[in-house]
Amino acid sequence: MERMEDRYGKDAERARKRKEELEFFFRARCHSAPERWFTSPGRAEILGNHTDHNCGKALVAALSRDILCAVRRRKDDLVEICSEKFYPIRFSLRDLSRRERERGKSAALARGVAAYLSEKGKLCGFSACTSGNIPRGAGISSSAAFEVLVAEIFNALCFGGELAPSEKAKAGQFAENSYFGKPCGLLDQSAVALGGLHAIDFLRPNVPSYERIPRPRGYTAVLTNTGGSHSSLTAHYAEVRKEMEQIARHFNKRCLREVSFGALCDALPSLRQKAGDRAVLRALHFFEENERVDAGVRALKEGDTDKFLSCIEESGRSSLCWLQNCAIPGSTVQPVVLALKLAERYRGAGAFRMMGGGFAGTVLAFLKEGEEGGYAAEMARVFGAENVFFASLREQGACEWKN
Repeated sequence: MERMEDRYGKDAERARKRKEELEFFFRARCHSAPERWFTSPGRAEILGNHTDHNCGKALVAALSRDILCAVRRRKDDLVEICSEKFYPIRFSLRDLSRRERERGKSAALARGVAAYLSEKGKLCGFSACTSGNIPRGAGISSSAAFEVLVAEIFNALCFGGELAPSEKAKAGQFAENSYFGKPCGLLDQSAVALGGLHAIDFLRPNVPSYERIPRPRGYTAVLTNTGGSHSSLTAHYAEVRKEMEQIARHFNKRCLREVSFGALCDALPSLRQKAGDRAVLRALHFFEENERVDAGVRALKEGDTDKFLSCIEESGRSSLCWLQNCAIPGSTVQPVVLALKLAERYRGAGAFRMMGGGFAGTVLAFLKEGEEGGYAAEMARVFGAENVFFASLREQGACEWKN
């Protein structure tokens, strides 16, 4: 039997209460007891900001913040997923075609995952109730956690738990690209499916390579949700990918990973005219970010925490200055940039950066244990205590919780 402490660390007691409350909610909603339990974590992008969609590299981790889910198999082909905070999701496995009215909603993610997995074998219906403590729109990828959760439920109920983490990740990406309408890469879903701390190389995007990396010791992760919803930012995310691929097409390549850095530098005058300066800057970020991932991984393997932390700060500066995804273009509302400035002033020993898709969301800081209190207090003063939280790195990806 797995202990709560193994997965939730200092939040174990709260996790026990969440589980009790969720069972009560399930019984009230479904008029029966849950048969099985599942959990799917949020993720932290440590290094590799906006590299995956151009076959780049990244360093990612699963977090102790998660979606907890109670499940009971149904005898019909209906899928029903309920939460106290959101409208219930219901659909029949007999018709998994896209629904335009679901575009941009959680229902599209669940239906899309089912559509992808229906090609792998026969699916069964289930009733589920969820309880999540992953802040929505905070850059910790609540959407990927939900997608991979649904994939893991089908995996356990219909495939005997035999689906590989990479297959569950691809089911989530398919749902997000084809049903939800967001042109994401595979980074978020991979981090959620794998768990732990992993270096991922997307050179072959459909079969990326994974390497588990030793985690840094003696540091606490502090996350600040600066506010803002990601729901209206899809076009900005798409522009990042579009501009990088525009640079690649200049060289008759499909993605930046197929272009040499030397060729990029040689072509700068013509690229400025053809694609514009921002696209060039974003391409330069891509190449340098891949190098930072390699440097950060080497540092962790060698136990050089200072070098690892410097890679994080360099990545954050590059996202702010060259990738330019820390604020919505043209907007005077810039909470992520403000949080970065405050982190620079108050962090003490450690490192910080914006993480995730950007334009809104979360600033991640690694701080020496015992020195996180002052930093957290200042961020809470500005952004609200409810938006500043601690998280530990979690070894398990999305999985069935057997106890």
